[in-house]
Amino acid sequence: MPVCFAPNGREFEIRKVGADENIKKHLRELGITEGGKIILVSSNGGNVIVIVKEGRLCLDKNLAAKILVA
Repeated sequence: MPVCFAPNGREFEIRKVGADENIKKHLRELGITEGGKIILVSSNGGNVIVIVKEGRLCLDKNLAAKILVA
């Protein structure tokens, strides 16, 4: 499921990042990699705040919809 539809406060494994290579590269630099862990802190209208490797990131709804978690 896309991270923007995941329940708050839970840790998930990132299964797939469905974006173009430039965006994937940028997300890898931020710590969002396939097989990595992500915690959803809050979701508001599709925009999300997540914790990745002890740092918080805010992602817009378009980008959050491309990050699939399980």
